[in-house]
Amino acid sequence: MDLKEACGSEDSSSLRPSSWQAFARSSTLHGLRFIFPSGPPSVRRFLWALALLSCLGLLALESAERLAYFLSYPHVTSVDAVASSSLVFPAVTICNLNAYRFSQLTRNDLYHAGELLALLDVHLAIPQPHLAEPDVLAFLEEKSNFTAYKPTPFSMKEFIERVGHDLQEMMLYCRYQGQECSPKDFKPVSPFLASPKCHLCELQALLLS
Repeated sequence: MDLKEACGSEDSSSLRPSSWQAFARSSTLHGLRFIFPSGPPSVRRFLWALALLSCLGLLALESAERLAYFLSYPHVTSVDAVASSSLVFPAVTICNLNAYRFSQLTRNDLYHAGELLALLDVHLAIPQPHLAEPDVLAFLEEKSNFTAYKPTPFSMKEFIERVGHDLQEMMLYCRYQGQECSPKDFKPVSPFLASPKCHLCELQALLLS
């Protein structure tokens, strides 16, 4: 009797689940009870373990990324746009989209800047003359006749000032804050050496004048 009772107690203790298996069976964590069942390892057990570890890894990765974002102290700046009835401009610049006046070109201009203006090619010849308008073609043929021509020194600054558009011809009417202005209130400027001539007016100086 004693031997049978001892064997029975050993069998019952071996079939009794461990504390970890008991925890896994009672846990609400999805899949944990399939990873630690009683019995030998199986494919199903391995797949559940792989799925659970993958989810935990993604959770840890996303949590670490959000924690790093929080520790970077991100902030949002809110800006309210308020319309003003009157604005103060320091200056106004007027530029003509047509850089140069074609009618003011000279033979010397074409000789030195014809290729820059895309009116002549590198050989000082008219490119694709069949595409030009008759009056333009006649003007170019006359000005680009460099037979026995002796060019004179060329200045890009003088060229821009002479061939650039004159504000006197462009401005029809000017008024700023109730005060009339004229081309005399503007001064010619060129942001770059080869850029078209623009006209600048310092408005605050205009109001104080």
